[in-house]
Amino acid sequence: MPGLLRPLLAACVYLLLPGGQCRTPGHSNGYSNGFHYQDISNGNGNGEIYFNGVRLHVESPQLAVSATRGSSVTLPCHYHYEPELATPRRTRVKWSWLPANTISAPPSPASTARETEVMVAMGNRHRSYGGFRGRVRLRRSAPGDMSLVINELQLNDTGRYRCEVIDGLEDESVTVELELRGVVFPYYSQKGRYHFNFFGAQQACQDQDATLATFEQLFAAWEEGLDWCNAGWLADGTVQYPITDPRDGCGGVDLAPGLRSYGQRHRLLHSYDAFCFSAAIKGTVYFLKHPTKLNFTEAAQACASDGGQIAKVGHLYAAWRLMGLDRCDAGWLADGSVRYPITKTRANCGPPEPGVRSFGFPPPYLRFGVYCYR
Repeated sequence: MPGLLRPLLAACVYLLLPGGQCRTPGHSNGYSNGFHYQDISNGNGNGEIYFNGVRLHVESPQLAVSATRGSSVTLPCHYHYEPELATPRRTRVKWSWLPANTISAPPSPASTARETEVMVAMGNRHRSYGGFRGRVRLRRSAPGDMSLVINELQLNDTGRYRCEVIDGLEDESVTVELELRGVVFPYYSQKGRYHFNFFGAQQACQDQDATLATFEQLFAAWEEGLDWCNAGWLADGTVQYPITDPRDGCGGVDLAPGLRSYGQRHRLLHSYDAFCFSAAIKGTVYFLKHPTKLNFTEAAQACASDGGQIAKVGHLYAAWRLMGLDRCDAGWLADGSVRYPITKTRANCGPPEPGVRSFGFPPPYLRFGVYCYR
């Protein structure tokens, strides 16, 4: 019986080892891939082989990175062995991405299943996928550097990125959060308050060159002073609103300042407003100098004649917050609303706090100025 058992064990080890290398249990446990394996007969009874000796480490000096839209960003990832190996080894590196609108809890096996492949590389060969194709590369500034460089950052690139290094049976990873610097703004329908289901809110933000804000983005906006008493959808399907000045009708005076939450709501059946997030823009937003006031149709035509287009709400908020646009003149925007941006408060320009002032959605035949984008 012992004579029959040994060939079977040798066959099992042969199947498990990288490259089909075979050693019988009676021989040395050192293999040419640099790792040391414990005999399968001394394993855990589940057919697993234990590593000992050399260990693979994957690390990142920054677990969160922020950048501006349209720029390039580097997500750091490095790996090394302990103890160090005398000769380089061929490793496989995979970068994957969990979009911000699906992040609501720490990494888990369930959330990992929703990750999207960004890039896979082995040696000098690499492949990128989907919307990242042609926009990503590995930095490789030093041995073990597998940092991901993303060019032409887009609004939807935010989220959690996983750097996974695979060497034989070893598999280690680290995650890095990518955030865009921008501004959160509340948005409601021309029909009035609470007319968007979740998908309508997504589309409304997209139409204004923005995305639904994440919880983290809304929380940061609240910390910076955003106070809004109407509830709005967030990217994770929750409905919340930020209060800095507690008052009746907004959770009551007895509640502390913070984010008021309705929790998860039915994405089709329930209707609220939206909290949108807009990041930096490539072009310029400007108030068009025109000899007369314009109705909505004339305003759109005037921007086109000037070589641009009528600005969207996301354009105006980004220009106000990120570029310091300050203008005390009400102007049409692409959604039919009339607004103006104030960074330096002064008399006859609205409330004492900086912000984008809104006249709502006046009848399109009324005459105002216009904000253009080009």
